Amino acid sequence: MFSKLSIFLIFLSAYATPVLAGSMLIPMDLAQTDHLKSYGYVFWTLGQNTKVDWLLNYRGGAFMHPFSDEMATECRLRGVDFELLSDAEATSILEEIKSENVNMDVVELEKQPRIGVYAPPGSQPWDDAVRIALDYAEVDHDLIWDREVLQGKLTDYDWVHLHHEDFTGQYGKFYANYRNAPWYIEQVTLNESLAMEMGHSKVSEMKKAVVLKLREFIAGGGFLFAMCSGTDTYDIALAAMDIDICAQMYDGDAADPLMNQKLNFDNTFAFKDFTLVTDPYQYEFSTIDVDPREFLDPENDYFTLFEFSAKYDPVPTMLTQCHVNLVKGFMGQTTAFRKEYIKSNVTILAEREGAEQVRYIHGTFGRGTWTWYAGHDPEDYRHAVGDPVTDLSLHKRSPGYRLILNNVLFPAAKKKKQKT
Repeated sequence: MFSKLSIFLIFLSAYATPVLAGSMLIPMDLAQTDHLKSYGYVFWTLGQNTKVDWLLNYRGGAFMHPFSDEMATECRLRGVDFELLSDAEATSILEEIKSENVNMDVVELEKQPRIGVYAPPGSQPWDDAVRIALDYAEVDHDLIWDREVLQGKLTDYDWVHLHHEDFTGQYGKFYANYRNAPWYIEQVTLNESLAMEMGHSKVSEMKKAVVLKLREFIAGGGFLFAMCSGTDTYDIALAAMDIDICAQMYDGDAADPLMNQKLNFDNTFAFKDFTLVTDPYQYEFSTIDVDPREFLDPENDYFTLFEFSAKYDPVPTMLTQCHVNLVKGFMGQTTAFRKEYIKSNVTILAEREGAEQVRYIHGTFGRGTWTWYAGHDPEDYRHAVGDPVTDLSLHKRSPGYRLILNNVLFPAAKKKKQKT
């Protein structure tokens, strides 16, 4: 029988740290039991004025930083797995990554990004996978909306996520099915009231002003991320900046019947040559999105992450870090982008093989970047209005959610200079 003292010593030894430990490695391969919390832990570490090395393509995109008792304790509290390394072991890993024979590299995460999430007041948990991810990973963020954007508050942030917004002013084209629903009526009232307060006669005009402010944010060095309808409707609003594309039930007057002939694709970030869906009762914005009827077999719906050169293309490499290269698909109002409508200067990060359907894209504008990720919720294939919030404690290793959180750390990165 073990004495109480023996049991205590055994317990203590499990948490004891070897004196020679110089670094902590946060593995992001299958050795990690909670990939999503790991991002939150790294975000917290940056807030402690500690720099973190992101080891691209090494063990699923592992993280490494100097050891401290406080950080080891924080990992344990969050349920994040870590490994202790001697200085020699850490140096050996960096030397391996430095080799020209491997597709790996190191970027240094320097400063905790300031994060804003664009979301309307009263938005529900089922509305947005990014907020679910940030809350689960314990990543601090502010909620902002049109008033804050138009009042110039975007300068307070490094990274902004666009809620699954409809920037065309058509309220998600939910009119046909939900026009009598209390939440829809409340949304219309809220938007119209704010538009008037901000000096706009129509909600669609207010949304265009918001889109332009967001474009200024990117041009000045900001990082913009969007999912689902926040992706294509952003570009649609840019293309239709001087055109009325809203039917009477949305803004009180008729849409321009020649809208499709007047679209200006020089204004858009990602998409070109698309055609708008003019039927106000059809739950679709344009030909950019893939028809949901093309996804006949959910069990075989996967998309493939592209592999990039870590040493020469660190940005797309960061955005695609994962412990798998084949990710389970998921639907949304905007489920996937038709490849034929994507501009040639856009970086495609993931696509559905053999289908000309793209799921994840990235580009630059001015000194900043934008990243569009199609679909609504990576762990709920057909997430519907009013469905319960996804419990990420049941999906700690979610590849689809990892892609979201890659974007959260991306603004903190700086290419690390190798010692000679």
